[in-house]
Amino acid sequence: METVTVSSKYQVVIPERIRQENRIRPGDKMAVLVKHGVVHLVPVRPFAKSKGMFRGLDIDFSDLRDHSDPS
Repeated sequence: METVTVSSKYQVVIPERIRQENRIRPGDKMAVLVKHGVVHLVPVRPFAKSKGMFRGLDIDFSDLRDHSDPS
């Protein structure tokens, strides 16, 4: 488990190993979620960058829309 220190400006540095494993780069947006008193930082990525996120998942997305939706 990694630990960080909160600065006087309430800033923290994400450890290098965590940044590399999660491909976090300068300027990336992070969502801050709090659940049961635990703070979670979740990278916010454009949908287009999510392609390939679930390697090995074999799903046919061609019929994803609800048939009642207008085309």
